Amino acid sequence: MRLARPADREALTRLLAALWPESTAEEHARELELILAGKSPGTLPLVIFVAENREGSPVAFLECGLRSHAESCNPSRPVGYVEGWYVAEEHRRRGIGKSLLKAAEEWARSQGCTEIASDAVIDNELSQRVHQRLGFQEVERSVLFRKSL
Repeated sequence: MRLARPADREALTRLLAALWPESTAEEHARELELILAGKSPGTLPLVIFVAENREGSPVAFLECGLRSHAESCNPSRPVGYVEGWYVAEEHRRRGIGKSLLKAAEEWARSQGCTEIASDAVIDNELSQRVHQRLGFQEVERSVLFRKSL
């Protein structure tokens, strides 16, 4: 496990597109360019950890940032937040996701966090099971809404 580097952008773009297909590869690439240059798109720190294959190409990632709050977490402290977490299907069930999470937890601790939080789409039962197996507790379910003004 290591922090992502600018040279990882092409491989990471494919992995992000696999997790978030609603955005284009170009959108992912633009966002990655900023993150990999150390310029978080938000006001709080954001990092990407990767696991690589024998050739050194990323096959999994975990994007972790800081948030000022998260459901059921102590509101007086920042919280580490798993923004995205994906392991290419052919590399699953090898402990890669667990190792990525451990790296993110260590990073969050180094940022002064005492908790880490995450979310999963309500119908993504695989993600929910993985979170629970790795020690996350479900704290709430919700339906999110949006309205254009």
